[in-house]
Amino acid sequence: MRSNRSMEGGNRKGYAWPVSAGFNAARAAISVKLPLHQFVRYGMVLLFNVTMWACYVNSLKALSSLQATVTNFATNFISSGLAGFVFFHESLSFQVYLL
Repeated sequence: MRSNRSMEGGNRKGYAWPVSAGFNAARAAISVKLPLHQFVRYGMVLLFNVTMWACYVNSLKALSSLQATVTNFATNFISSGLAGFVFFHESLSFQVYLL
């Protein structure tokens, strides 16, 4: 039986998977807006979504479904919003982040 300390350490390492999944989901959303050929954009969306799902499945193995889903969603939401603001000069309402 593992001690609580080793379980906590493994739990922290497990958060890398849903964070990676969230970033890949955001990258898929960002790639749609890039000024590239449509075929290249669709290829990037497909690549990032497949990578996101692979990371998300691994996160479900490492964490509870609630932890994996909330972390994935939060990472995707925040990074997509910030990327839209920085790269595409989209306006951000900070009320959105006060959910």
